Amino acid sequence: MIRAIIIDDESLARDLIKAYLKKFDDIEVIAECSDGFQGLKAIQEHKPDMIFLDVQMPKITGFEMLELLEEPPVVIFSTAFDQYAIKAFELNATDYLLKPYAESRFSEAVEKAKTKIGTKGVAKAELETLQETRAESDESLDRIVVKTGNKIQILPLESISRFEAQDDYVAIHSEVGKFLKLLRMKYLENRLPLGEFVRIHRSHIVNVKQIEKLELYEKDSYLLSLKTGIKLPVSRSGHSKLKEVLKY
Repeated sequence: MIRAIIIDDESLARDLIKAYLKKFDDIEVIAECSDGFQGLKAIQEHKPDMIFLDVQMPKITGFEMLELLEEPPVVIFSTAFDQYAIKAFELNATDYLLKPYAESRFSEAVEKAKTKIGTKGVAKAELETLQETRAESDESLDRIVVKTGNKIQILPLESISRFEAQDDYVAIHSEVGKFLKLLRMKYLENRLPLGEFVRIHRSHIVNVKQIEKLELYEKDSYLLSLKTGIKLPVSRSGHSKLKEVLKY
């Protein structure tokens, strides 16, 4: 049996998915969730093969929930209308259902998803590619969702002083602590608000409001001091970006 979880804040949407699934004798719904917090907990507890995931939900979005999973299941997305999400889905061939959808379209998505179950790493690779495509959109981030243990925190951007690349992860330095998240620096660079954050080095993105001073370290080499007391190297391209943002 294929084990599935439905994550959608609308009870009617969950009921419709269950009704459409009745024709699939090989799929068992093991949990229903009305928000991303519940969804994350259910996925970690039950380890499903497949999830049906709404994009727009209260508390945290479907995308934000997925960013907290290191080994995601196969995902079928659904959305009422999200221009950025739909564009990203279409470019990646990641399957999604545009509400309202017909039973035939639902069945097509399920059959496609079933072929991916059991193929190691396929879901994770698809979601990473989806994230990269979304990084090219015009949609700006206004917060970062992180997880430590079973606790989920929503960090407003103004509380974050800097982002630091650490292998496949990004260290997020905020007022309430340091968090590691599986992200790419390019994704952040493209989606953080222009003029509020600047990439000063391949390993560092800083909050402009946290900058205290820029000093010459040696010929053509600079160090940036933040209000937190940390000093960071500035690359040539980073220096050019700083000049553009700070207008000096």
